[in-house]
Amino acid sequence: MLSTSEMTPETIEQEKLYLELGLSEAEYQHVKQILKRRPNFTETGIFSVMWSEHCSYKTSKPLLKKFPSTAPHVLQGPGEGAGVIDIGDGLAAVFKIESHNHPSAVEPYQGAATGVGGIIRDVFSMGARPVALMNSLRFGNPGTGNVNHLFQEVVRGIAGYGNCVGIPTVGGEVQFDASYEDNPLVNAMCVGIIRHEDLQKGIASGAGNTVMYAGAPTGRDGIHGATFASGDLTEDSDKDRPSVQVGDPFMEKLLIEACLEAIQSDALVGMQDMGAAGLTSSASEMASKAGTGMTMNLDLVPQREANMSAYELMLSESQERMLLVVQNGREQEMVDIFAKYGLEAAAVGEVTEDTSFRLLQHGSVVADIPVDALAEEAPVYHMPSKEAAYVRAFRQMDDFIPEVRDHGATLKQLLQQPTIASKEYVYDQYDSMVQTNTVVTPGSDAAVIRMKGTDKALAITTDCNSRYLYLDPEVGGKIAVAEAARNIVCSGAKPLGLTDGLNYGNPTNPEVFWQMEKSVEGMSTAANMLKTPVISGNVSLYNQSNGKSIYPTPVVGMVGLATSLHHITPSFFQESGDLVYVIGGTQPEFGGSALQKLVSGHYEGKAPSIDLQVEADRQHKLLQAIQTGLIQSAHDLSEGGLAVAMAESVFAGNKLGAEADVAGDATVALFSETQSRFLVTVKPEHRKAFETMLTDAVHIGHVTDNNKLIVRINGTTTIDEDVSTLHQLWKGAIPCMLNRKA
Repeated sequence: MLSTSEMTPETIEQEKLYLELGLSEAEYQHVKQILKRRPNFTETGIFSVMWSEHCSYKTSKPLLKKFPSTAPHVLQGPGEGAGVIDIGDGLAAVFKIESHNHPSAVEPYQGAATGVGGIIRDVFSMGARPVALMNSLRFGNPGTGNVNHLFQEVVRGIAGYGNCVGIPTVGGEVQFDASYEDNPLVNAMCVGIIRHEDLQKGIASGAGNTVMYAGAPTGRDGIHGATFASGDLTEDSDKDRPSVQVGDPFMEKLLIEACLEAIQSDALVGMQDMGAAGLTSSASEMASKAGTGMTMNLDLVPQREANMSAYELMLSESQERMLLVVQNGREQEMVDIFAKYGLEAAAVGEVTEDTSFRLLQHGSVVADIPVDALAEEAPVYHMPSKEAAYVRAFRQMDDFIPEVRDHGATLKQLLQQPTIASKEYVYDQYDSMVQTNTVVTPGSDAAVIRMKGTDKALAITTDCNSRYLYLDPEVGGKIAVAEAARNIVCSGAKPLGLTDGLNYGNPTNPEVFWQMEKSVEGMSTAANMLKTPVISGNVSLYNQSNGKSIYPTPVVGMVGLATSLHHITPSFFQESGDLVYVIGGTQPEFGGSALQKLVSGHYEGKAPSIDLQVEADRQHKLLQAIQTGLIQSAHDLSEGGLAVAMAESVFAGNKLGAEADVAGDATVALFSETQSRFLVTVKPEHRKAFETMLTDAVHIGHVTDNNKLIVRINGTTTIDEDVSTLHQLWKGAIPCMLNRKA
């Protein structure tokens, strides 16, 4: 390719270089119509990143409008760095989830680390102090060299950044399936706390105000990262390693403190993170949201490398950088604040009355673009949608019950499946206790952090069973939201809202777009019913390689509020003699189940059904019972059904066991994945009050102190296992798989 200085508009058009940069033929012609001339190379690059799927959501935007995003307690919905929800007493929770899938596939350590850094900046750019990190990860089946490498390095990258920046990683989820073999998913979530009056927005208002660059200098790392994330992974994706940024968590820590001090000054007008598409997206989006224009002199941008072109400066995705708009004449206040933390802040431009995005370098205008053309007026595509043929076939299948001869042995096998097995290998690498607010640590249904100075706490979870979405995207979408809410309720908190990480394959495939469409509809229906508005999120498409798409994986990150620390409820059994109940009946539902995969090696048939009204009613009543003080422990029934949930509930290390008597078919009773069910324990003296409040709760047994898990079906002992043995198998499964030679 020619150097940027040799790339004239004529050369770009003749050699169709815009295609290499990610613009389609039609999009390039549209750019010419907007500019009324051919774009130069810098302008072509700017349009290519801003019109990429990663930045513009050009194929997903019509679907995102289906999400409910408003409610009395929503202070800021989608459209800013993160969403904001009122949690009372003048405080608000700020949170968002974002993907870093493609970078993590080619450079797993830095891909994951910079994903964490980027989501943190989204939160503190709103003026919030980050207080917790979560993640949602997907990999191929462990045991092969490549999958093991990706898994270990992604976890190491998350730990390396989060631990150093001083924000606790308090939980998350990890699932494994062959569909993620070459395309892992790395979704990072951050939660912050803010006072209402400190809320900031990324706007460039006030003609004549100064545009300031703060943080790390710009280098050549991450150039065209947004475009890279908007295409399929291929066998030669290693060439895209330069599109993966390099993070510095120690500088990020300084940047957090500097920005949180800067928001206390009324000189600050607006602030935004330089994320995907770097300086281009932050500057153009801030101006577009304010209805203004912006002029920047690129000679004034702090630079880490010599002789950087305008194209490189505008498309670099170097980390730990923020763009500020400051009242004219008060620039030195910002310079002094950032200097206190050893960071550079430099005036690089100004807000203008017109609506042009104008860039100068070496005394010449190197780009002049209508700002709305980059942001609000980016193209939107209504893609063709076609029901997936395999889903039609699955719907015609008869329900089946897998044949199980030894239910104890099957439980042992299920506990060793990597998606069910203990994730202690993962979260032991994370610092979950820094900031000293973590009340419930990783390994429970939801993480819980207290809010200092109050009697309140936030519960946080990430959830998505992509196997159900593969079988039925709409039903699976409902279940993803419902399961997240279930986990929040089990922890003793009321679900308040969610952020979504929508991960799919190539949207130009009508069947993939149909998966997107239906899952969004299912999630929207559930969010409406459960009163959990979607306040922020991220879309990651083209998650496929060699023509094979991942399972549709719309991750739900949910936050809930515990109005008293006394309401926080563990997921593990607490005391010998406590009564064990299952809330909700069980049906023979094995489509997409852990047992189906164990027995047949694949997923097929119908996804479990869900009645959202029943779901909402049970969640409401269970939370009431928790707040009334009737519940000792609560755990939702998910992968592996009742048997796995009971085993997990006795793995707290307190030498407890349990005995249960259940009626019906043994395989259905133990391993069905029927939805909207909870496993709870209650003190004997609270039995009557609990049963009066939850009329669909069935008493099945009691907690023991004999370290045994015993389950009788129709009076016959079906499972009689030593808890220590089960625990050892569950805990050791993933380390054993990682040690297995490819």
